[in-house]
Amino acid sequence: MPVPDTARTGPHDALLRGLTDDLRLAHLLADDADSITMSRFRSLDLRVTSKPDLTPVSDADTTTEQAIRRTLSRARPRDAVHGEEMADTGWGPRRWVIDPIDGTKNFVRGVPVWGTLIALMINDMPAVGVVSAPALGRRWWASLGGGAFAGKSLMSATKIHVSDVATIDDASLSYASISAWVEAGQGQQFVDLLRRCWRTRAYGDFWSYMLLAEGGVDIACEPELALHDMAACSIIVTEAGGTFTDLDGRPGPLGAGGYATNGRLHQAVLSLLALKDDDGLDDHDVEHDDGGPSPA
Repeated sequence: MPVPDTARTGPHDALLRGLTDDLRLAHLLADDADSITMSRFRSLDLRVTSKPDLTPVSDADTTTEQAIRRTLSRARPRDAVHGEEMADTGWGPRRWVIDPIDGTKNFVRGVPVWGTLIALMINDMPAVGVVSAPALGRRWWASLGGGAFAGKSLMSATKIHVSDVATIDDASLSYASISAWVEAGQGQQFVDLLRRCWRTRAYGDFWSYMLLAEGGVDIACEPELALHDMAACSIIVTEAGGTFTDLDGRPGPLGAGGYATNGRLHQAVLSLLALKDDDGLDDHDVEHDDGGPSPA
């Protein structure tokens, strides 16, 4: 595995020197998470409740985050932790960001497209990211300056890279749902972008971004995501040669949404999706395909 090139990070150099150990730790956390999530996937006694925002949470979500936090409290006691299901702990320049199960709706319905997202941010910059999707038999990871990889482990990995597609008309786009774009006031812009692209599919969640990093799709974007949805995905995309920003073009996962491309298409995508004074598209004007991949 390549050692991260910390020389390019300037004042962050001292904090970034230990990324190799942090990446190994992130893989160990993902291994533990995989054991828990797979033991509960399609379990007949899975317990599912609704959070205040009416999104589902399962006992697997909370158990997985608890396990990751326990390990971090022993291995990195000085680091802060931000997770989807529990209150933030700690403070300082190093912060672990956890989504125990990205794609909980898929998880509770027995659809295998879900994963655990683990990131380390240093001074609010993603430095390490691991995305593990055990039901798909896939894992992706990256560290700052070290490139992006896919495989079953650090010792069994293939370097990944985004595509070279140069025009929207030739691009493949992945997203999660059209309704989210309508609710964000970008419904018409998004449908116009869909119509411009060569191919569109609702792979959704982390998978859109991992397919982008592998070169399988060229655009992956969502208008409203949380930090835990984006932190791990963003560094994998950028270390694979892609671009990950918010709608205003600010790099990283700290904005309201995740706009990722192979880089060559980025400015064109942001221009096409820019907010307008009046979004004339009504939620009922589009055919919803939020359920996942369409037939080829």
